[in-house]
This record gives sequence, structure tokens and C-alpha cells, in this order.
Amino acid sequence: MNGDHIGTHGSGDKMEVQSYSQGAPIDHYDEKADVSLHDDTDLSNPTTGDVGQGLQRNLAARHLTMISLGGTIGTGLFLASGSSIATGGPGYSQIAYTLVGTMVFCFMSSLGEMATYLPITGSINAYGTRFFDPALGFMLGWVYWFSWSITLATELVASSLIISYWISTEACPGWVWALVFIVILTGLNLTTVKAYGETEYWLSLTKVLAVIVFIIVGFLYIGGAIGTPIEGAPKPGREVFDMDPFHGGFIGLFSIFLNAGFSFQGAELVGIAAGETKNPRKNVPRAIRQVFWRILMFYVLTILIIGMTIPYDDRELANPDGDVKASPFTRVFVQAGIKVGGDVMNAVILVAILSAGNSGLYASSRALHTLSKEGNAPKFLGYVNRWGVPVYCVLATTLVGCLAFIVSLPQVGQGEAYNWLLSLSSTTGFIAWLGIAVSHIRFRMAYKAQGRSLSELPFVSRLYPFGPIYTILVCLVILIGQGYTAFSPFDIKSFLSAYITLPFIVLLYFGKKYWSKTKILKLVDVDLDTGRSFMHSAMPVMDNESEMNQNKRKPNIFRRVLSAIF
Repeated sequence: MNGDHIGTHGSGDKMEVQSYSQGAPIDHYDEKADVSLHDDTDLSNPTTGDVGQGLQRNLAARHLTMISLGGTIGTGLFLASGSSIATGGPGYSQIAYTLVGTMVFCFMSSLGEMATYLPITGSINAYGTRFFDPALGFMLGWVYWFSWSITLATELVASSLIISYWISTEACPGWVWALVFIVILTGLNLTTVKAYGETEYWLSLTKVLAVIVFIIVGFLYIGGAIGTPIEGAPKPGREVFDMDPFHGGFIGLFSIFLNAGFSFQGAELVGIAAGETKNPRKNVPRAIRQVFWRILMFYVLTILIIGMTIPYDDRELANPDGDVKASPFTRVFVQAGIKVGGDVMNAVILVAILSAGNSGLYASSRALHTLSKEGNAPKFLGYVNRWGVPVYCVLATTLVGCLAFIVSLPQVGQGEAYNWLLSLSSTTGFIAWLGIAVSHIRFRMAYKAQGRSLSELPFVSRLYPFGPIYTILVCLVILIGQGYTAFSPFDIKSFLSAYITLPFIVLLYFGKKYWSKTKILKLVDVDLDTGRSFMHSAMPVMDNESEMNQNKRKPNIFRRVLSAIF
């Protein structure tokens, strides 16, 4: 990986940064570089000098937490959550989401250990290159970039549909709104990473607040404090839940298991953003611990409330068309007496879409930037402007997203090309999680082989080796089992839709190995030092005045409660 994420601008640091980006060990000490390259240094006010030397650490702890938290709360929760209960009942849904949630915690713990030891942008592919095989990093980087680029197009499609809830397509075509949103998102990602982080913070906070309000309203409705139960229907609460909590047997449970896996995708964004985060040794582990419990709480409580208010056999619960009025969130609000539930949820879903598009553009541009600095993408894509933004990577991702949006239009082949693109990108999140788990195993093995002590790690994953092994097994089960419905009876279209990604992954990996003659690295040859040696040379020192000011700013009870929730 490279050192461009460090964000130094003074000429005295240039040699240090270049040696990192070229993969050479840092064999000299420069006091100036020592200070500017420290992971705790605030680089929000870069000094004058050469433009484009690196990305900047301008994301605060709250940004990092919300980026990862917001990445997993989207239309899958707001629109499609009811389909899990319709398929397997509320009981199986609770089991499936809890199991997948524990797997998410396992891979995030693995990511946290590596991201605090080597906090670099584009870590998904960078760790594969550094700890296993350059071919793995090449494959993970391109797959991850493609996935989020197509996700950007998906959000553009969805945004035009959501706006049509208020403004008909006859009054204003959907592509106009898509164009407006892509301009806004691109503009945000072209300013500074802090602008992206601040925008994502508030967008994600809106989604989190919506879920919290839903949970409160749902429990009040179940308890009979608000709303009027539907006459003749089972009473909300245990009576609805016990109708058939374990519906559909093993097939029902397995189907929900797959849906839950897709719903949690996006949690790995905390690793992507680690390289642009202030004090990553402190903030990355904190974000990982907080995000897991909050995501699990939100999903488990949401599924519980839906399962106790809407019967599993309700015709509209599955909501295959993604209708806002049929969303389980909307229906619970309406049943609880909140008549504007449809408008509220439509606004929240629009926020979720913009948030997903914002994160997708950020994540894919950083993955592409990493590929460029590793020599796996055109060199010009490695350019970074004075604000620490990989401009050409952002524009390239925007262009691909726009092209994918164009082929989604009914006038262009009825959107068939777009459907295949979606099929290609649908499973790549699990490939990224697999890459994280494999990289963590190799990192630990190399760390041990080189005689290093775990006590020297800033953050130690206590789940090793169970965590990464469990992640690998779950991801393999999902990747292999996702197309089970295509076999009985055999449906060639469904089969290709489910598994078309896998041949491309194999082609990318072995194609890179053949072209570049890469080999799996020997454990003793794994580079555990380049790019992080500056972290050991100086620790931040707080003077007496700083300590006094910090003591004066101790948060009150209200702020501590908010911090615990958000």
C-alpha cells in the first residue's frame, strides 16, 4: 500500500512519503516527518507546499461511527425487512439476524486489529496485498470498486422512484432527479473528506433517529398505549408473534440467513475510512465496538416489533415491489395512529438512499486510489489535490455509476444489462468480508512467525482464530447457497444471476497471478513495518494547559446519554 493517506504537504516530508508509497522500508529518521506523520496529528490545516501528496486525516470519531453505522441501515431494513418474517416467521428471523450479527462482529474485530496497527485508506485490498498475495489485493480492490460503483447507480434509480411518491414522472422525469443527486454527491466528495464525513454523519443520524422512533412507537403500540388494533385481527404482541414463529422449516431459516447477510453489508466502511481518521488507534476500536452493538440492537428490535405487530402471513408484508406504503415501518406508524407515516418513511428512505450513494462514492474512490498507488490501475488515478481528495477516482466512479444508471432505463434494452450488473455486484460484499478474514489470519501468522508480541498491538482481537474462521465459513455458505432456488426446478437465469460473480473473481485473481507472476508471501517476508514506523517514534504529549482545558470540557449527563445511544 501507499503513504498518500498521510496527508503531509511540507517539502521536508516528501522523501518519507514517497518511500512509503513505493513499498520501501523507512530506514531514516526525520524529526519533522516524525511529527507530521504521526497518526494522532491533526491534519485539518495542511501547510503550504506541493499539491496532492496524500489523503488527510480529517474524520473524527463521530464521523467514523456513523459512516459504519449508516452503511448498514438502508432500504434493506426500511423496505425489505418484512420479507424475512414473511418467509420464516418472527422466530427464525430473530435467530438468523442474531447469527449473522455475530459474524459481523467477528470480521469487524479482525478488521479493527489490522486497521489500528496499519490505518490506511482502501484497507480491504491493501491488506490482501500486504499480508497474503498481491493478486488477492488486486482482485479485492477491483471487485470492491465495481460493487460500490454499481451501488451508486442503484441508489440513483431508487432516488427517482422515491421522488415520484410526491412528484409524478409526468411532471418531472426520474432521470432529472438522478442527475441532481449525482451532482450533489459528487460535489460533496470533491470538496474535503471532512465534508463527506459531516454529511454522512447527519444523514446517518437521521436514519438512526428514525429507527429509534420506530422502536419506541412500536413498543407503545404493542403495549396498547397508542393506536387502535385492527378489528378481527390478532392483537399486537405475543398473539401475533406466536401465530407461526418458526415458519418454513430449515429452508425458511436459510433464506432469512441469506437476506440478513446482505442487509449487514456496509459495516466494513469503518476500515475504508481508517486511513483518513484522526487518532485511528483510539477511534477505530471504539467505532467497531459501538457499531456492532447498535446495529445488532437496531435490527433485532426492529424485527421483533414487526413480528409482533404484523402477522407473518400478511399479503403485503413481503413487499416485493418496494412500495413505501407497504413498508412494515409505514404500516406500524399508521396502525399506531401516525397518519403521515407514508410521508415520513418516504423522506427517511430518501435520506437512506442519499447516504448509501454518498458512502458508495467515497468507498469506491478510495479503493480505486489504492489500486492506482499499488500499480494496479492507471497512474493518474493516484493524484490527490491539496484538500486530500483523489479527484480522478471520484470522477471515474461517478462516470461508471452514471453509465450503469443509463443502462437501467427502460428505453435502453429494458434494463436487462443493468440487471446483470446488479447480479455481478450483489455478492461482492461477502467477498470483501472473506478477504478481511483471510488477511487477518495471515497477519497474525506473520506476526507470530516474526517473533512479535501481541502486547505490542494497539488493539487485539480476542476472537482470533475463531472469529475469522467463522467469518469464512458463513461467507462461503452464503456465496454457495444463495442460488439454492435455481436447482429445484433448475432455472438457468436464476443460476447465472446467483453465481455469475464467482467466475469473474477467479479470473481476476489467477489472471493477475499469471500476468504479474505473483506468489503467496512467505510469513517471514510479510512486511509489518513499512508505513507505520512513525507511530513508534513519538507519542502525543499533553501539556498542563491542555489537560486543564480537557477537564473543563467534561461532558454532562445529557451528552453522555446521547453518546451512549449514538
